[in-house]
Amino acid sequence: MKHNPKKFSAEIDAFIDRYVTDLRRGTAAVFAGAGLSVSSGYVNWAELLRGIAAELDLDVDRETNLVAVAQYHVNERLNRSHINQKLIDEFSVGHDINENQEILASLPIDIYWTTNYDRMIERALEAAGKVVDRKYTVNHLKSTVRCPDAVVYKMHGDVEDADNAVLTKDDYEGYFRDRELFVTTLAGHLLSKTFLFLGFSFTDPNIDYILSRIRVALKKQPKSHYCILRREVRKPREKLANFKYRQKQQYYFVKDLARLGIQALMVDEFSDITGILAAVQTRYRAQTVFISGSASEFYPWTADDAADLIESLADRLIRKNLTIVSGFGLGVGPSVIAGALQTIQRHPQRYSREQLQTFPFPLVDGARPRRSRMYRQHREFMLEKSGIAIFLFGNNEDGKGDVEDSEGVLQEFEIAKQMGVHVIPVGATGWVAKRIAGELSPTVKERSRQFQKAFAAAMDENVSVEETVKAAMTMVDEYCRL
Repeated sequence: MKHNPKKFSAEIDAFIDRYVTDLRRGTAAVFAGAGLSVSSGYVNWAELLRGIAAELDLDVDRETNLVAVAQYHVNERLNRSHINQKLIDEFSVGHDINENQEILASLPIDIYWTTNYDRMIERALEAAGKVVDRKYTVNHLKSTVRCPDAVVYKMHGDVEDADNAVLTKDDYEGYFRDRELFVTTLAGHLLSKTFLFLGFSFTDPNIDYILSRIRVALKKQPKSHYCILRREVRKPREKLANFKYRQKQQYYFVKDLARLGIQALMVDEFSDITGILAAVQTRYRAQTVFISGSASEFYPWTADDAADLIESLADRLIRKNLTIVSGFGLGVGPSVIAGALQTIQRHPQRYSREQLQTFPFPLVDGARPRRSRMYRQHREFMLEKSGIAIFLFGNNEDGKGDVEDSEGVLQEFEIAKQMGVHVIPVGATGWVAKRIAGELSPTVKERSRQFQKAFAAAMDENVSVEETVKAAMTMVDEYCRL
């Protein structure tokens, strides 16, 4: 959550909501082209072949069919060893993971397709702690890595196997013979998943053929997918007539993408793509609420009222189709589970048990520093999943029978701030929650008037359980809309 909320067009805003829904359903996928790796320092196709074209006395900037240029070079040299070496030289060099790749890797996307030869997607996923199954030969399709978090299909091959990378007209012409299973697998995913095409130019004849075949099979009503494109901009010293012509070309191109079921989302700058992905990440995480709290005693509440508060809050979160994450905190966790499960069990067709994720703290023997490290990592793990954190009570016994503020709940607050998680303290429950509310009070003026009233109500000890829950949910609603 590194980006401030930005006002998007209605079209892009609707896409963000729909893609977040697909993420929650497990039906979101990504198709990555060369543009996704360019900001990491990798060359695009034109730059890869610039020297190759020069050897043929051709200007790569004047060529519209770069696959043909690669084939011309092979025809002249009678082998492709020089092109293979060029691919190895350009794509074996390590580069930093860029922000777009980092955001995508943080999301629950389990299917990636790419025409890229580099390994940036895999590296980003692994850096996010995910198990990756990389497939770039037909034989790879026959086996599966144990419990993968994501599968990366590299339909044009990998830098590690440059001899068999798809580069020339010969390779493209034999694609449906040599890599038919990739075609079949991609077609299946295009029918069952919602794809976001990023950094992809749609000049690949294989993709065009597959999309066209799916459109025909579905009687000209293909499944909807998305791509992000930059609007044409006028180049320095470019004639206005030429710029207008390129605009017209893009207009017809976008209309043709729509024919294939791909909605183009238009942006002014490539950097806007990062803002869109960050908004997807923010809204997805806002669908998961971490409930932080512990209580050896519930003063100023009675135990029954406290249980009613927590159960009612969990019930409302589930009814809003949000996911609850809980560390099963002392005195708080059981009521979270009870409130969520009662609602899920009463309406199993509407709500899912997956909306309740519990991660009890492990019992660790040994020295206190070892326990502290494990507990902090556990808290970070839970908060990484969440976009909103609600804080309730926050006290425990100190070992001598006295009740004090919970250091664990305070640590969860600090971690939430560091991760950019939206914090909602129910100050009326006292203890750490009240301390957090006091710290955040000056910042509430930045929020809506409705939010400010809800924040104040959640701090008022004289407000009823029902009104306190309503106030907390009002704040949740506003953060979900960001």
